[in-house]
Amino acid sequence: MEIINKVFCGDRIEVINKLPEESVHLIITSPPYNVGIAYDNHNDTMPYNEYLEFLNETWEACYKILVNGGRIAINIPSVTADGCYQPLFSDVIQQMKKIGYIMRGDILWYKQSISKRTAWGSWKSPSNPYVVQPYEFVLTFSKGTKKLEGDKEMIDITKEEFIEYSNSFWSIKPQTQPKGHPVPFPEELVYRLIKFYTYKNNIVLDPFGGSGTVAVVAQKTGRNFIYIDKSLEYCKLAEQFILEQKENIFYV
Repeated sequence: MEIINKVFCGDRIEVINKLPEESVHLIITSPPYNVGIAYDNHNDTMPYNEYLEFLNETWEACYKILVNGGRIAINIPSVTADGCYQPLFSDVIQQMKKIGYIMRGDILWYKQSISKRTAWGSWKSPSNPYVVQPYEFVLTFSKGTKKLEGDKEMIDITKEEFIEYSNSFWSIKPQTQPKGHPVPFPEELVYRLIKFYTYKNNIVLDPFGGSGTVAVVAQKTGRNFIYIDKSLEYCKLAEQFILEQKENIFYV
């Protein structure tokens, strides 16, 4: 089965289990946030324990298809659908370590904006104030070893990029395009992860492919992609986005 540069529309676990073991170099993904977002065909208000199991099944499947030294970068928030603060980043880290991943670090994605406030807890009062978080985490892990082998001729990150991206505070505005998906990945975030963690021609996968940003940026930067999503609507959106962007130059 040809796997690279393909859009796979189906359940993430079923599709991943059909892929060759140790075939993917980098996984970049942002699983459903479980905060009540209106995704096409996903319940985003799971009980917290059920949500954690949903995530854990994904990480276990992903582990099998990563090459030795392959990486996974997971974008997650901190607040869940019940409105209670949950240390999701901590729970995911524990899941990953139990599976066998090596933690590489955490990136703080500062989104530069706070959406319209609908609740303050206690307005102008110390009785019960809430704090908002204009940031999300990107947790990074490796499989087997910290070093990813590759051809030095296929390294394309510049000195300036390496210096900037190795600082774990990334100030990047949220993406607003393409239309049709409630939370598209910002291209800049994906670009940094791909350039920092892969060689050209490596394979990059997103098991929650959404609007297709990971696939688009992978092809723009000379990598191969595997896109997975169970929503037919999002698969069609991604196919169109990939097609439209195929000939574009990413950065000058």
